[in-house]
Amino acid sequence: MSVVGLDVGSQSCYIAVARAGGIETIANEFSDRCTPSVISFGSKNRTIGVAAKNQQITHANNTVSNFKRFHGRAFSDPFIQKEKENLSYDLVPMKNGGVGIKVMYMDEEHLFSVEQITAMLLTKLKETAENNLKKPVTDCVISVPSFFTDAERRSVLDAAQIVGLNCLRLMNDMTAVALNYGIYKQDLPSLEEKARIVVFVDMGHSAFQVSACAFNKGKLKVLGTAFDPFLGGKNFDEKLVDHFCAEFKTKYKLDAKSKIRALLRLYQECEKLKKLMSSNSTDLPLNIECFMNDQDVSGKMNRAQFEELCAELLQRIEFPLYSLMEQTQLKVEDVNAVEIVGGATRIPAVKEKIFRFFGKDVSTTLNADEAVARGCALQCAILSPAFKVREFSVTDAVSFPISLVWSHDSEDTEGVHEVFSRNHAAPFSKVLTFLRSGPFELEAFYSDPQGVPYPEAKIGRFIVQNVSAQKDGEKSRVKVKVRVNTHGIFTISTASMVEKVPAEDRAMPSVEADMEGQSQRPPENADTEANEKKVDQPPEAKKPKIKVVNVELPVEANLVWQLGRDLLNMYIETEGKMIMQDKLEKERNDAKNAVEEYVYEFRDKLCGPYEKFICEQDHQNFLRLLTETEDWLYEEGEDQAKQAYVDKLEELMKIGTPIKVRFQEAEERPKMFEELGQRLQHYVKIAADFRNNDEKYNHIDESEMKKVEKSVNEMMEWMNNVMNAQATKSLDQDPVVRSQEIKAKIKELNNTCEPVVTQPKPKIESPKLERTPNGPNTDKKDDLDQGKNNFGAEPSHQNGECYPNEKSSIHMDLD
Repeated sequence: MSVVGLDVGSQSCYIAVARAGGIETIANEFSDRCTPSVISFGSKNRTIGVAAKNQQITHANNTVSNFKRFHGRAFSDPFIQKEKENLSYDLVPMKNGGVGIKVMYMDEEHLFSVEQITAMLLTKLKETAENNLKKPVTDCVISVPSFFTDAERRSVLDAAQIVGLNCLRLMNDMTAVALNYGIYKQDLPSLEEKARIVVFVDMGHSAFQVSACAFNKGKLKVLGTAFDPFLGGKNFDEKLVDHFCAEFKTKYKLDAKSKIRALLRLYQECEKLKKLMSSNSTDLPLNIECFMNDQDVSGKMNRAQFEELCAELLQRIEFPLYSLMEQTQLKVEDVNAVEIVGGATRIPAVKEKIFRFFGKDVSTTLNADEAVARGCALQCAILSPAFKVREFSVTDAVSFPISLVWSHDSEDTEGVHEVFSRNHAAPFSKVLTFLRSGPFELEAFYSDPQGVPYPEAKIGRFIVQNVSAQKDGEKSRVKVKVRVNTHGIFTISTASMVEKVPAEDRAMPSVEADMEGQSQRPPENADTEANEKKVDQPPEAKKPKIKVVNVELPVEANLVWQLGRDLLNMYIETEGKMIMQDKLEKERNDAKNAVEEYVYEFRDKLCGPYEKFICEQDHQNFLRLLTETEDWLYEEGEDQAKQAYVDKLEELMKIGTPIKVRFQEAEERPKMFEELGQRLQHYVKIAADFRNNDEKYNHIDESEMKKVEKSVNEMMEWMNNVMNAQATKSLDQDPVVRSQEIKAKIKELNNTCEPVVTQPKPKIESPKLERTPNGPNTDKKDDLDQGKNNFGAEPSHQNGECYPNEKSSIHMDLD
């Protein structure tokens, strides 16, 4: 079972996997652990990740990036309309009012939803993980910003579903970082002691998030989160871009914003310059060749100027920090440590702002780029039965307060109730009881719309169906279970109507079993029903006994953002077709590259090591064919079907393979002949020793040794014949015998001779030896069993001591 954590960022993604040795961040096919969140569309296929980013400038209109924040939003959303102006690709409305991305793919105009685009990125991450783990990947944990609303979270889950990923949990970025920090700590206070408070600060490419967490041994509780969703490294890049655009307009009379390719190049160079300024405070140059109209441009910037440009952005860092301390009622002195992650926290001025606010050094013990992915992988390992992980409970917090408003009967007033306050523990369930005589509606919404970075405060409308009054005309008690689930999404998980029915004594056991079967019912229900039974069953025997039954009610959910099942199935099918097309195109390119590689390899070797293994006429003809094939590759063969390249390669290999075989045989054959000769000499010597009555071979039967001699003579004759025949052949002719054939002959010879010459000697029972007290303490056997008599020989050395035989008294028992 795979255990994978995915940090799907606005600019780049990281994949972490759990192995027996711990958590590891894995690399892609470019040996890079960072995979850019970029998809590029071509006339034959899609490219995703590093390859797509490399095409971002040349294929600007068909390369999609920075799309993470489009999830769950309508095209008319003010944020979308503002972002639309800065993109190199086209945004258009979908039929459902969502954001559509228009590109040219397979030489046709295509419209993709944000869920489809994210699914394409997830396809790449899934493929990278599978190549690394060497097994299929289905279960995963995916990170999302803590400020994502229900609509945005549901949209991300839909994207995962399109690509066949089972997302066990959508995990808030900051919670993942906190888990990655806390689970390895051995010195956390016990549950009875005061918790250790750690503040985590994350500034990534597009957002700024902060979180306060309380740690005890085996326990993490998120106390609160705060954020600025529109403050990140991208904003610092924009300040540099605006500065140099103005400078180039004055200095070179060039309007960089009028050409998207020039603007994208400037963005890339400004990002590099920003990173260099983080480690260097001197003046740094910015040079771009052929920027616009074949004109080179240059500029310079230093850290002090940069901080002055970004003063307004730096000032915004404090607001989320103040908000966090206010929400959690913490003082600066209550904070034990401040951990920073995210690429943009490497900017010295950002670090300085955080340091000044808390009055303590910021800590960088976590990997700034990979901490989120590693935390997600840890959470996936905790949720997976395949891994045993140290007990560590994670309690997240609700980012925005959530309220319910419900429809009312004619005599009631409208009801509004805040079911989850801000920073309420999550996941969490509550049971609400309503008195109703018919179906009714509940509407969920965010209590504080101004604090939510999303234009729609409404979450969804839920209709509780099949409600009816009791038989006696009283209103029914309807229990509604509301929940913020593991993904941080609000939902009404169940609704049930408490129905009172008369019961006979004998029916009571089955009633209890029925009540126990209500697995979704929270503990409060059981207590309530128990109380009801006590009330409804008075001691008077004359009154009928009453039992209560929970009748499950269907709940119809109308959510602000939810893809329909038909649309989702269509997206799954479309993604499957595109994956197949990418695979076919890869196979076609691989076949084409194989032809190209064969041409270059053989042309080089025909003038080198292969030259002696082909006659002059064939040499010239083959070189001509290789040149013709190369010309074909770059002309009419530039865009052919896979089979055309396979056929070309086979045509070349018909001539090339025999040459390669002759070369390899000329290398291997002498070695094999030498090995065969050595084996023959070995067996000839053994046969000679046998004929000379060597004691070592006395136990071998005469007929067996004749078989060995016959086999050796036959093999010698064969070897001499083929060696003489081979000597008559030139190097450019096919060999008389192959090395594999010689190898088989060696094996045949060994199989015939080896069992004879290595057969064990008959076992001779050794005499028992007793030594006098002057001898060694332990009994030692002489070498009688090896056919040697040591009586009167040189002194024997046993365990480093000398025992002269003539001084030992030896008694032999010959039974």
